[in-house]
Amino acid sequence: MSNDRSIPIGKFDKKMAPEAKAPDAAPEPELEWHLPHAAPLRLAGFAWFAQDRLYRRMPKQPAEALPEAVDGLANCTAGGQTAFRTDSPVVAVKVKLRAPANMDHMPATGQCGFDAYLGEPGAAEPKSKPRFVGITRFKTKDQEYTAKLFTAADDDETAAAGELRHITINFPLYQGVDEVHVGLAKGARVEAPKPWARPRPVLVYGTSITQGGCAARPGMAYTNILSRMLNVEVVNLGFSGSGKGEPEVARTIASVPDPQMLVLDYEANAMGTEKYRESLPVFVEILRAKHPKVPLLVVSRIQLTSQQLSPAKRADAGVRLAMQKELVEKRRAAGDKAIHFFEGTTLLGEDWDECTVDGSHPTDLGFARMAYGLEPTFRRMLKL
Repeated sequence: MSNDRSIPIGKFDKKMAPEAKAPDAAPEPELEWHLPHAAPLRLAGFAWFAQDRLYRRMPKQPAEALPEAVDGLANCTAGGQTAFRTDSPVVAVKVKLRAPANMDHMPATGQCGFDAYLGEPGAAEPKSKPRFVGITRFKTKDQEYTAKLFTAADDDETAAAGELRHITINFPLYQGVDEVHVGLAKGARVEAPKPWARPRPVLVYGTSITQGGCAARPGMAYTNILSRMLNVEVVNLGFSGSGKGEPEVARTIASVPDPQMLVLDYEANAMGTEKYRESLPVFVEILRAKHPKVPLLVVSRIQLTSQQLSPAKRADAGVRLAMQKELVEKRRAAGDKAIHFFEGTTLLGEDWDECTVDGSHPTDLGFARMAYGLEPTFRRMLKL
């Protein structure tokens, strides 16, 4: 008699069963495989890709050594995207990850998966806005997988008319990607995506929250939500537990030529109030030395459950909040009118305690509230 007491979920609900195929198996119909950076496909979110040809969020050989954690986490592909237009009735990906899923409070689909949106980023009409259409399904211990993201229904009018669909595919948030190919039906039309509303990228530096922990899928990281809402490239420079505001990191970020906007969202990793008081003015000054007129937004951290339980932590958070406001106000009074402050404690709403997985890392609900809360400020600063 077997001692296996596991509940066979896949037997009872087939939609809950793993859908993965072997790494060398291609979904039907016959597919042609495209590199996500090869025109007419457009790769975004990797500021140094043209230089290094790697899906990596920092340069392979920076001008000065980066902190070990930042250098390692730069291999996570948070914020990476590829976009295109096609009449293919199926969209798939063939993926080789650096490692399999290994987190206990973040779904493997968010850590190691890709998801897809159909529709034009920044569209004003609800029917044209990007809508989620698919996520990669794979066994959580797979390091290589092939999975469909999107299949047109048999009665889809656009498929019958041969209409081009605008597709955006988001890369994994908490894992590295060594190889990825996009599978489209053989002979399908493939064209360039809708142009960005602004030609240059928005750079967002921060913590695990910025990186996307613990979204259920990549498209729900707040930087990805803002990217499709505003139709701008958002380069995610969130480093889990390691957004500490080091000068060498600031200088590396400042080396990106001509960004559209700069965002600093690293209070949660700042190593305490006094360390933050020391690092933030230096970080801002380094960015300003290279980009004196670029809009710059300082965002304070979201509400944490630990603050609810500790008056001392609430008081400490209040000190940091006042310090950030004072820094921005002083710089503005000195003539830097392009710097702004956003109070992040308001982003999750009155029921902020219902918006995280573990008291600090947002759920998809939390990330959506962050994005919708930040959108008006981003739109105003980008002059959209």
